[in-house]
Amino acid sequence: MPSILLVEDNEMNRDMLSRRLKKRGYDVSIAVDGSEGVEKARSESPELILMDMSLPVIDGWEATRTLKGDEATRGIPIVALTAHAMSTDRERAMEAGCDAYETKPDEPPRLLETIEKLLA
Repeated sequence: MPSILLVEDNEMNRDMLSRRLKKRGYDVSIAVDGSEGVEKARSESPELILMDMSLPVIDGWEATRTLKGDEATRGIPIVALTAHAMSTDRERAMEAGCDAYETKPDEPPRLLETIEKLLA
C-alpha cells in the first residue's frame, strides 16, 4: 500500500482528501503545519507528499525547499496543493521543488492521476 503524507491545516480539506485516498488503498499520514510535515517526512519516509502551500509555522514553500534540500527526503515527490491559481504560483511551486501542482478545490480524478503518475 503506497504511503502518502498529507500536509494540510484545514480540517475539512484534510478529512475529505484523506478519506478519498484511503478508499483508493493509500496509507495516509497527516501533518497540520509545515514544521510537522518536515518532521513526519523525515521520520516516516512516505512515497509521496501532498503539500498545502498556505500553512502555519512553516509555509509549504519553505517546507518543500527544506525537504528537497535534504539528502534523506530529496527523492520524495511533492505535489503542491493550493488555492493560489495564478501562473506565477505554479512557477513558484516548481521553483521551490514541487514535482506537480494542483489547485484547490482539488479535482479528484486529476489529482489521483497525478499521484499515480508520480508513484509509477
